[in-house]
Amino acid sequence: MSIETDIKQSTPFKTPYHRVMVNLIFTSNWMAASQMQMLKPFGLTLQQYNVLRILRGQYPDPVKVSDITERMLDKMSNASRLVDKLLAKKLVLRTECPSDRRAVDVVITDKGLALLNQLDVYQTEWSDKQRSKLTEEEAIYLSQLLDRIRS
Repeated sequence: MSIETDIKQSTPFKTPYHRVMVNLIFTSNWMAASQMQMLKPFGLTLQQYNVLRILRGQYPDPVKVSDITERMLDKMSNASRLVDKLLAKKLVLRTECPSDRRAVDVVITDKGLALLNQLDVYQTEWSDKQRSKLTEEEAIYLSQLLDRIRS
């Protein structure tokens, strides 16, 4: 299906660059909605899921909240608030940083790791469905193009 069909646009885009930008935004939102549907039964938001994945990547080492903020996909999210919500769900632990008392260290709990392991199955299934839409070479090329847009 074309972007014009998806957004019910009858007039052509002014330029191919305008079309690709609208298509990127629309596709990004479509992918986010799909991921949110997957996470909803687990009581997680996309941003909380992102924080858990960051923490798993550093496990067993703790991560400062400021470092989480730098690595998040959604730069508009409040990492401290997200950590508080994950703390309430017992998915992370928060401690005072021994080298800087103003900083806070965060580490994923066993419960958080178990939840991510469970979600990995769903992510793999979702990725497998997408795999039929692009060849591996196309996926690599698309990633390279997206990297170039951001450079």
